[in-house]
Amino acid sequence: MSTQFNPTHYKHISSHPHCEVKQNLANEQNGLFTTTSFSKGEVIIVFDSSKIVDTPNYLTVQISEQKHIHLSPEYLQYINHSCEPNVLFNTTTMELECLTDIAIGDELSFFYPATEWKMSQQFACHCGKPSCVGLIQGASEIPNEVLKKYKLTDFISAMAKKYNALLLLF
Repeated sequence: MSTQFNPTHYKHISSHPHCEVKQNLANEQNGLFTTTSFSKGEVIIVFDSSKIVDTPNYLTVQISEQKHIHLSPEYLQYINHSCEPNVLFNTTTMELECLTDIAIGDELSFFYPATEWKMSQQFACHCGKPSCVGLIQGASEIPNEVLKKYKLTDFISAMAKKYNALLLLF
């Protein structure tokens, strides 16, 4: 489902290649919206890390058990969570992948547990989507049957397999 922006509800913050940061005037939350359409499977942008840290925070993406990156370009930090995401931060290829067709004006969103094993801050999701998970927390806290519905990073997939194998031992 498309999350088209309405110019009367958003304020333009900054422009970037193929997208722009807009602020929702109702809740003052920033989001990243497309100015170009993308097809499922396309790479939107190649990203990198501006900084690597050993503990997660609300701005990092996890790339290994002890490594979390701050995204570069920095405006990618405005990609918000959705239980019906349209992008994935592929931390193996360091590419922002398009999971669905995306129209001009759509807000980019990703499923936070797809990149985070343990999150620094859990939160209640208010996306209102039929598939809403409710409490958003790291993949380690989400039932396997829920995780199976999402495309996950290679790291999170490997951690989930390792964790589930350990559970079978007990």
